[in-house]
Amino acid sequence: LFPGLGNGGYDVQHYTLNLRYPTAEPLQTIQGLAVIDARATQALSRFNLDFAGDSVGRVFVDGRPVQSDWQGEELVVTPRRAIKNHRRFTVAVPYTAHTTPEDPTTLITPWFATPSGSFTAFQPNYAHTKFPSNDHPSDKASYTLRFDVPTGTTAVGNGLPTDRRSSHGRTITTFEERDPMASELVSLNAGALTVVNRGKIGGITFRDVMPTTLVDALEPANALGPAHMAWMEQRVGRYPFASYGTLSADSNAGFALENQTLSLYPAWLFTDLPPVVYEPIMVHELSHMWFGDSVAPHRWRDVWLNEGHATWYEQTYGADKFPADYDFEAAIRDYYSHGDEWRAQYGPVASPFSAENVLDLFNPNVYQGGATALYALRQVVGERRFYAIERRWVQRYEGESASTDDFIALASRVAHRNLGPFLRDWLYGSKTPPMPGHPDWTVNAPGAKRAAPKAKAPTAAGLERLAKR
Repeated sequence: LFPGLGNGGYDVQHYTLNLRYPTAEPLQTIQGLAVIDARATQALSRFNLDFAGDSVGRVFVDGRPVQSDWQGEELVVTPRRAIKNHRRFTVAVPYTAHTTPEDPTTLITPWFATPSGSFTAFQPNYAHTKFPSNDHPSDKASYTLRFDVPTGTTAVGNGLPTDRRSSHGRTITTFEERDPMASELVSLNAGALTVVNRGKIGGITFRDVMPTTLVDALEPANALGPAHMAWMEQRVGRYPFASYGTLSADSNAGFALENQTLSLYPAWLFTDLPPVVYEPIMVHELSHMWFGDSVAPHRWRDVWLNEGHATWYEQTYGADKFPADYDFEAAIRDYYSHGDEWRAQYGPVASPFSAENVLDLFNPNVYQGGATALYALRQVVGERRFYAIERRWVQRYEGESASTDDFIALASRVAHRNLGPFLRDWLYGSKTPPMPGHPDWTVNAPGAKRAAPKAKAPTAAGLERLAKR
């Protein structure tokens, strides 16, 4: 789906991003130095990095200057001597990238500026526009994020802060994300921000980040994080990271995104909408820490493993917390009715036709269709075994990237039966299979004329998807 992204021949082990923000202004050019520690998976006379930033300086491999050629969105690096298979090596790339104003017409702005500061949203294929990387979720790595900002500016990244020093009007803050992370989940943020530290709860460090001017308005929603975490851990087991929190941006366009350990939200979600809407969305993003972040998709066609699961937990939380407003089975039945329409327009659940537009990839069949396929699985194996599959999935592939075929194989092992033909029909078929246990459920024909539905309040899933993209 993104044929120009991702590079073979090496496996990145660790990124160190050194970022200098020259001023405290949200709009500016950032001076960066990316240091990439990698291991060769074959002999390399040259290798590529994905990069489409503003400029690139002299590249070094293992401390020595080398030849590099910037071709479109690829940086081709030729070391002085070929790198042997299995050998560790380090690449250092000085570069610049810039923040930009929000532009709703582009659906998503990767490094955007608001009145309070600048924030990043790299999913799915924008990380390489802001730092050199192997920009594909199949090559995860740990990260050190080092921010150099004017004193008085707050900088926040994924993971936990490990060092902070100030001198001569500048402050350098270092964050470490020691768990493997896909490049699309990196979170780089700086501005007039306040960090609310809630301490360790259940072994997890909770901290929430918000514009300083909005702390009082956002605190009631942000304080719900530990309760949401307890709800999720009861269902899928131990949280896979050391920290978690929300990052609210005073964003006009608005979107939600599961940046690893620091879910990004527009502030209006919490100030303008009621808990019955925003709480299920918060659980949706939290569930991504297991489904999508800890266990990343092996390739982008597997993104239903992220969004189908997150939609499942969003809806089950809504039905649990707000039963008067959420009917889980009615929601699944409605999703089921659209199955053939979505498959015809977007492709099967686990095989979207296109990613030319972000909405082609993050389409309803990935979200609601993915949750419907999970419901069909639960109908066949029963609730107890279904949640055993869920827990085993996030345990077996913690910190890794996994595919739809991996999910089918694991589900079959846990269920002690061959679920391959059943799940392949649901995930790869061009037609929606019959729903087990519900012979009365019907599927709309693609293109059929139907009476206009009665007006109703937007669902949390619909708002989440609209906001996210």
